[in-house]
Amino acid sequence: MPPRTSTNARGLLLSLGAVALVGGALAGSWWLGVQSRSGEANRSRTAVERQADQLQEQLANGSASEAEQQRLVLLLLVLGEQQEATTLLEQLADQQPQRWQLRLLLAELHRSTNNRTAAERELRQLLNLRPDRIEALQLSTLLQFEQGRGGQAQNQLKALIAKGSKPSLQPQVLPIGLLLGDLQQRMGQQREAITTYSQLASDFPRDPRPMLALALLRQELGDTRGAQEALAQARSRQSGQSSNSRLDQVAASWGISSLRQSALKAPSPATTPTAPQPPEPERPTP
Repeated sequence: MPPRTSTNARGLLLSLGAVALVGGALAGSWWLGVQSRSGEANRSRTAVERQADQLQEQLANGSASEAEQQRLVLLLLVLGEQQEATTLLEQLADQQPQRWQLRLLLAELHRSTNNRTAAERELRQLLNLRPDRIEALQLSTLLQFEQGRGGQAQNQLKALIAKGSKPSLQPQVLPIGLLLGDLQQRMGQQREAITTYSQLASDFPRDPRPMLALALLRQELGDTRGAQEALAQARSRQSGQSSNSRLDQVAASWGISSLRQSALKAPSPATTPTAPQPPEPERPTP
């Protein structure tokens, strides 16, 4: 393997504001592994290079397992060898078409090298198979926004929401709606985003995420009291001490000290019929 230049791993996680906060974006993706291993590379780059060389040899003689091939991709990324990582990832994605996470990561890599055409090509393959796959939609939306096509992205998301709302409301409407609200914020359409989050909160009265997104938006707009009220409503939709602790941490990070007191005064969730509870987001298999 040729000598490598000293390059820090680039963080390529998709971060679309509220979506990332409430557990959308690409939580659980390989990039979390890349970032965690960047510290390892800084501490002992020689050791990481040695591991990569060994895995390259195994790959060359055909003895590398799928897990070892995936680790090699991660190590190449940590070491700044994006071109090598991309080539290997393309091979893995073609060999394992059922592993959609591989193609998603490949799209992220193409975006990181400003090859947006290739990134969109990979995303089209994913969305042609499943138009509502939120992970692919997030990256596709970001790409369109970055290229000045935010309006087009909005229309696509709204069409998916309309399709998922008839004849009955489907769970996938919630993450798509959260993505739409975040895009509206990025485009300076705060009023539209508030309307989007409020509608989601009404459609999914047992889920805290719309109110959490609304709280974040109100805080960013300087409406601290509105943020407190929205957080209190989000808390009333949560169950379990760990979940409520997470909301407390969010409030503390915003400097909102009266969340707990406000939450105690929050009304109980409505007892009207509710939409189906959305499932937990899919996580890529390591």
